[in-house]
Amino acid sequence: MIEIPVEDLVFVICTLVGGGLLLLSVLLDDIIGGVFDALHIGFDIGGVSLMPLLLAFISMFGVGGLFATQVLDVHGGIAAVIGTLFGLGGFGVAYVLFSFMRKSESAQPFSTASLVGHDAFVGVAIPAGHFGSVLVKAEGQTHEFSATSSVDIPAGSTVRVTGTAGTGLIVARIEGSAPPAPAAEGGSDRG
Repeated sequence: MIEIPVEDLVFVICTLVGGGLLLLSVLLDDIIGGVFDALHIGFDIGGVSLMPLLLAFISMFGVGGLFATQVLDVHGGIAAVIGTLFGLGGFGVAYVLFSFMRKSESAQPFSTASLVGHDAFVGVAIPAGHFGSVLVKAEGQTHEFSATSSVDIPAGSTVRVTGTAGTGLIVARIEGSAPPAPAAEGGSDRG
């Protein structure tokens, strides 16, 4: 029967479990992060989740301990110290990599819900209880959305977004906002 020293067994388990869970956390980050967010568990270190950092430490602790016992032929406390140094190195590398990945993520796009409270320009008249269209400035661009209101709103009016209706907006007329007067027709000398 093969005898495996207890310290080697601990280092192998740390390497396999830590490395396996780290791989899962990288591949399933959105799922695991969503579960932790829903349960209000966890916190970040400089914008990086603690989970991959701890798993990197555990995995590299195991690798360092195995390196110490198998390559350097040291055991006990010295192997644990070497494992700890490797673990800290793994923690640091994971922190740098995950920080870089977080910084490279794009910002969340705006949603129609984030437009509530914005002013908009009515491009196509909005009949009461039906849809027209409005132009809203957001994210440095002008966007066109379908919009509805409980009252008739003529084209050219300025309105305020008060809510959302599916992918459209619910708007209300701003007090004192009147549509522009129609342009005067040419002279009366038709003939």
